[in-house]
Amino acid sequence: MTALKGSVNVNVPDNTALLVMDIQEGIVARVHDDPDYLPRLSRAIDAARRADIPVVYVVIGFRSGHPEVSDRNATFSALPPGAFAEGDPHAAIHPDVAPRPGEVVVTKKRVSAFTGSDLELVLRSAGITRLVLTGLATSGVVLSTLRQAADLDYRLTVLADGCADRDPEVHRLLTEKVFPGQAEVSTVDQWVAAVG
Repeated sequence: MTALKGSVNVNVPDNTALLVMDIQEGIVARVHDDPDYLPRLSRAIDAARRADIPVVYVVIGFRSGHPEVSDRNATFSALPPGAFAEGDPHAAIHPDVAPRPGEVVVTKKRVSAFTGSDLELVLRSAGITRLVLTGLATSGVVLSTLRQAADLDYRLTVLADGCADRDPEVHRLLTEKVFPGQAEVSTVDQWVAAVG
């Protein structure tokens, strides 16, 4: 375990994967207004690749006509027809952090990265027991995935500035008060130094 000045301990064992969640054109456009966010996230992705840590992308995606969406689901039933379906340009992973050939892209059907996806199968098959979480939004995919991953007994790290939310106060509350109960919370630079 590597101790970093001014941070919690950041443990980066061999059985770690970096999750890059919901960094899709339509979500990036709505959620973040920090011009340094994508370059910072890109640094984390590059560091993971250099350290041979698998980078797993998670995206929201539906079939044409949204047959997976119940009208009882307040979040997804409000989507316009065709949103985040095949061919929707807003569903594409942002090109600044696009996956390389061979990197896994998991498609989910709800907020959590695990719900309606084969993420757990992918992780279990690779022997992954620790997840490093990044994504948009902190109060959406990051929170939901953290809670479910903790219940599935994964060890967790959240890169606080590798996440963002439309509400900065909600982001602060989650990363400073809520997430530390179930995860190590670090910054991208601290994590990059630890894996370097």
